[in-house]
Amino acid sequence: MSHAICLFAAVLFLLTPAAFAAEPLLAGMAVANITPDTEKFHVPLGGYGERQNAAATGVHDYAMAKVLMLKQGDTKVALVTSDLLGIPRSLRDEVLSRIKETGITSDTLMFTASHCHSSTEMNAMNRNNVFDNKAIGVFDETLLDFTADQIAGAIIAADKAYQPVRVGTASAKVEGLNRNRRNDPIVDDELTVTRFDSAAGKPLIVFVNWTAHPTMEGPEVMQVSAGWPGYLQRNVEAFMPGVLCMYTNGAEGDIAPAGGNGPSAFARSEDMGRKLSIKVMELAKTVETKENVALDFKMHELKLPGLVTPPSLLDSAGPEYGLTPENVMTFLEKMNPKTSYLGVLRIGGLVAIGIPGEMFSSLGLEIKDAVRKAGAEHPVILGLANEWISYILPPEEFHQGGYEPGVSFYGEQLGPEIVAQAIEAGKAMAGK
Repeated sequence: MSHAICLFAAVLFLLTPAAFAAEPLLAGMAVANITPDTEKFHVPLGGYGERQNAAATGVHDYAMAKVLMLKQGDTKVALVTSDLLGIPRSLRDEVLSRIKETGITSDTLMFTASHCHSSTEMNAMNRNNVFDNKAIGVFDETLLDFTADQIAGAIIAADKAYQPVRVGTASAKVEGLNRNRRNDPIVDDELTVTRFDSAAGKPLIVFVNWTAHPTMEGPEVMQVSAGWPGYLQRNVEAFMPGVLCMYTNGAEGDIAPAGGNGPSAFARSEDMGRKLSIKVMELAKTVETKENVALDFKMHELKLPGLVTPPSLLDSAGPEYGLTPENVMTFLEKMNPKTSYLGVLRIGGLVAIGIPGEMFSSLGLEIKDAVRKAGAEHPVILGLANEWISYILPPEEFHQGGYEPGVSFYGEQLGPEIVAQAIEAGKAMAGK
């Protein structure tokens, strides 16, 4: 073989995709305590209209926000998890206005909530909430500013603490810790754990995705708490010293927690969190991390159908939230957006699709199955991501009555339309 042919073959080898070394994946992390001082602030707790905007009487355990900054080449993403009921757009916007120095914009922020029913009411931080309706919470600028300041500070701190990381993901079925609360046999019982290690192989972050409502603390509970997701995270961090545990919910619209036992709400939450934390740590041990895994993120505009008064509203959620035929459309038009956010994050084999509401598990599984077939090894739904728009149901469920259809505000085609957009965006990311 001539020298020219040898040189040409060598050049071809060097230009093949496998020959290119991926750029280092860098990560920075930080934590913020987002529990307001219940003596300084009037802190309404979210999730139940029966509380009537009453102030929390104290703090049982802290609500936290956790930040993972990821950077690879020109790509930089902020992933924020929080022990909140949901993310009002006002909070998202206020956080963004405080972190301009980091270069993070709305297109590079994935902001999730655990859907905790015993931390700050989301509508108390929503500037569009002008109704002075105690059943949905009353807007309070001081709570919005406090929470935005805490989270923004953590993002800025994490952006100054990058280090090279190794990443891997594993998934497993876990039975008995969640159930379908609408008597449907469909349950998403897949636990997914992504582990971030230092370059030397020391575990740094355990990122958890599991699907269930944090509703063990009912309306009678008037102390701030992160619920069972808080116990889950603290237990993992206690038994894996030096590790930050981050929790994200899934398509939990019709999924309740199960398996937590005890004489009180907090005891049942602790039992649930402990049991799930054991499964998380067992799965985390099986993860094989790799260096320089691929990072990608894309924020899409989520197109929504027009607003519709839910047929079930007046039979279920309407009385709880003080909504009537006379005031409901004014409320919906002021509080609910015309479009929303659909974020898709890829970290190696993990493809995480952010859904801005409470999606039924059958729809979440449909998205995950389609994205898995497109090549994603570990697809997950990040429920309550970036915003809360309503419950997201299959068309047949929209007409069956009950609480969930009563707070689904965009008609029977909301579920199919979001599923179609999520599958398209997820498959595009999985195919890269």
